[in-house]
Amino acid sequence: MTGHRSANFYDLAAARFPADTQSPFIELESGVRYSYGDLVAISGRYARLLADLGVVKGDRVAVQVEKSPEAVFLYLACLRAGAAYLPLNTAYTRAEIAYFLGDAQPRIFVCDPAKAESLAEVAAEAGVGAVLTLGAKGEGTLSERAAGLGSAFDTVACGPDDLAAILYTSGTTGRSKGAMLTHRNIGSNAATLHRVWGFRPDDVLLHALPIFHTHGLFVAINCTLMNGSAMLFLPKFDADAVFRLLPRASVMMGVPTFYTRMLAEERLTREGTAHMRLFVSGSAPLLADTHREFRERTGHAILERYGMTETCMITSNPLEGDRIPGTVGFPLPEVAVRVADEKSGQPVADGEIGVIEVKGPNVFSGYWRMPEKTAQEFRADGFFITGDVGRIDGRGYVHIIGRAKDLVI
Repeated sequence: MTGHRSANFYDLAAARFPADTQSPFIELESGVRYSYGDLVAISGRYARLLADLGVVKGDRVAVQVEKSPEAVFLYLACLRAGAAYLPLNTAYTRAEIAYFLGDAQPRIFVCDPAKAESLAEVAAEAGVGAVLTLGAKGEGTLSERAAGLGSAFDTVACGPDDLAAILYTSGTTGRSKGAMLTHRNIGSNAATLHRVWGFRPDDVLLHALPIFHTHGLFVAINCTLMNGSAMLFLPKFDADAVFRLLPRASVMMGVPTFYTRMLAEERLTREGTAHMRLFVSGSAPLLADTHREFRERTGHAILERYGMTETCMITSNPLEGDRIPGTVGFPLPEVAVRVADEKSGQPVADGEIGVIEVKGPNVFSGYWRMPEKTAQEFRADGFFITGDVGRIDGRGYVHIIGRAKDLVI
């Protein structure tokens, strides 16, 4: 890597951290705050612990823990250590965890202290080197063992194509596949979203999403890091907590159910959201009715965007310009989107319905240890076949209609 700037996403983000290390990064509803200085120090200690346990560049670190600031610092520690971060849904059962650990063969597995006894056996069977624990309040052997270590850690230099994360897709057909995401994938996407969504130095993000999915992790957290600003961090969506914290936020990212639950509250008013700059929706289709009702109540047009585990974000409605209900907007800069015939792979005529295909720096490098599956999902010219069915209208807005395998012709 001599002579080249590291493409490690942590380095990309750290270059934008505020000069004042006391600037807030995460604030909990309890009032507990973690600064950017805390981020650097704690992620440094965690990275040192990982390295002491034998983690080297390219190793996987699998993590199934409750949402907490420490879980965010662990994500960053994995990147700093050059490891691939592998977050696992907190709802996964012991049998599912056994599959993921056997498939990914991580060097380290970090789990909830309450599940440690049961999962340690599974980890041992999968040949995992060490099991650490991390609880919702930051307790556990991870933080205990890291506490005595120095916080200075030289972040491992990574190339653009080095692995940053593996995210397993919730496989509706067949077994779950590990999407390999590189530092270029998450770095280019974070930089693009930060720019196109017009992040400002004083923005505060209300974060109520899970952090084992692309949305809560690579969209919400990474945009905040690229902005060097603060997040109000909720363990999960809770209407009371959201309405308590909303006055202190300027940006909120959510799934459609967040917005329908807010619409069910009389507290959702024009006055109560006047200070907000942006509401973003993704992970599932936002009904046009929800979009219209939210706009009528608050004056805010929710910005809907579209992405996948394999591609990070692909399209977004515009920050300036019409955010059209029922569409997911335009392809992001540097991202090419086309609509093709599923069988022939030939592009369809403008406005016609077909399978959405995408190419760009955001598109993953393939499925973990599944070269044949990877080859099937890409066209010869490098476009990834999303499996989503849609069309592009005359103005260039992308419309998602459904999944290819769900369509009965």
